Amino acid sequence: MSLVKICGINSPAAFDAAVSGGADYVGFVFFPPSPRYVTPAEASCLSTRHEGAKLLRVGLFVNPGFDEVDSILQAVSLDILQVHASPASVAALRDRFGRPVWRQIGVTSEEDFPGQDEIADGYVVEAKPPPGATRPGGNAVQADWELLSRFRPAKPWLLAGGLRPENVAEALRVTGAPGVDVSSGVETAPGRKSPELIRAFIEAARAG
Repeated sequence: MSLVKICGINSPAAFDAAVSGGADYVGFVFFPPSPRYVTPAEASCLSTRHEGAKLLRVGLFVNPGFDEVDSILQAVSLDILQVHASPASVAALRDRFGRPVWRQIGVTSEEDFPGQDEIADGYVVEAKPPPGATRPGGNAVQADWELLSRFRPAKPWLLAGGLRPENVAEALRVTGAPGVDVSSGVETAPGRKSPELIRAFIEAARAG
């Protein structure tokens, strides 16, 4: 069964929909330029909802320093750190905080695939940002699924970018990805999650 992560959770209704739909992960974005940004206090309030739920809490960071991550972890308990950062930074964060660290990567060719010896515990894989983008990821650009059908890393990975309830089953079929990560594809406007779309996405991913 495919794994599902709902990223950019920023409202109680979105968190509740992820839980009731059976998502495996929820993601909190700690990058202020993103329309999905939440403060550590906001993430903490959301994260304590449904404390008995089995889904894991993921924090998304962009080139974070130790102090930034440490201050956020003091406010909210995170199971996984997801970072836009170099492999060396991933290794350092993993050693410092003792949590799994996923590296988010953009790919346009096989040259962008990570090495088999990388320290990262997993990957979130999407297309590279378009020219002029203000964010390194989360730009709703669909990755090259045919290219990613040849992506077989040594670590688990989630497919991201341009996914929606109506195309997620096909994306999983073509790429063979073990799971998917969605944000804008379950929104009615940037940063505004739809509980109905969240549940529809999870159902479509699991059906595929």
